[in-house]
Amino acid sequence: MLGRQQRGSFLQEALIIAGLFAAQCVLGFYVVFVNRILAMGANPLFLIAITGSTTAIVLLPFAIAFERKKWPKKVTSSLMAQIVMISVGGVCIFQVLMLMGIEKTSPAVASAMPNLAPGFIFIIAACLRFEKFEKNCKYSKAKIVGTLVCLSGAITMSFLQTPPPTSPELNKPPQLSENSNNNGYYDWILGCFYLLAGVIVLSCNAVLQAATMVNFPAPLSLCTITSMMGSIFTVILLFLINGTIDIGSPRISITIIGEICIMGGVVVGACIAFQAWCVSKKGPVLVSIFSPIQTVCSTILSAILYGQMIGLGSSAGIVLMFCGLYAVLWAKNNETLDESTDDVMPISDVEKPLLS
Repeated sequence: MLGRQQRGSFLQEALIIAGLFAAQCVLGFYVVFVNRILAMGANPLFLIAITGSTTAIVLLPFAIAFERKKWPKKVTSSLMAQIVMISVGGVCIFQVLMLMGIEKTSPAVASAMPNLAPGFIFIIAACLRFEKFEKNCKYSKAKIVGTLVCLSGAITMSFLQTPPPTSPELNKPPQLSENSNNNGYYDWILGCFYLLAGVIVLSCNAVLQAATMVNFPAPLSLCTITSMMGSIFTVILLFLINGTIDIGSPRISITIIGEICIMGGVVVGACIAFQAWCVSKKGPVLVSIFSPIQTVCSTILSAILYGQMIGLGSSAGIVLMFCGLYAVLWAKNNETLDESTDDVMPISDVEKPLLS
């Protein structure tokens, strides 16, 4: 009997490790896929609307099967307001900023930037007194240092990268080539700021989501609702801006739209559901440890499929961001272990459901 339990526990551990690795590889491929769709002229708002609604449809059965008993019996006005803000911030604003950033930078940089989120979440939560902060605590100091290292990595990645030209420069006059390089560098910096702004929005949204889950402790259900509401809000915004609901480019066929639904909704939705299950089993720190794999996969795939290479400056920045991320996660993990040893249970750990 004991041998069976040990074998089952080992298989579950192996499934979680292999699944998290595969999920990050899939997400890395998705970032590269989105980059090419945007290069074809796709409207970012249309992408957000179609992937958000597909993700909600995919997650709905899981939410009903696993979380129906956790749904609140009464939806208060404050809870509804929180859900609306999460939908607008986490689905609309965050994804618009990220897609604009992907379009102007590269998949590798875009997948690296979200590694700033754990540090930002800690700072925001500490300022709002959701997260404890002690000046003399080594773990609090480690979180601050890790966040600063992440920020230095983001700055290094933004300003030391020389973006590759988007078109051949061999037959262009020197003046036009120089202007094109200047515009490319400006777009690169602007794209990095879009990504940084998106991560800040994501971090604020994460703290709000954690506060919402106190009264609505069902992450898959919350993700389903906010994805669908965010999709609806995005469709309304798309219609107000363009006067029509259109993909944005005649080059994108119905087949490609189907691929967007499958990749952005079904596959990514399945990865989100699996990561949520892993968080419930092993906690958010283990899930977060695998997040740099997405950046590595995006970098490799971009280089192999499309010849998009990142320079030494961006590589150094990404390494700094990984170091800062693991410093924050190390502090968080050891802080949690100390709390469990002292039998102290925190009232609300805003980072726990959201570091994945």
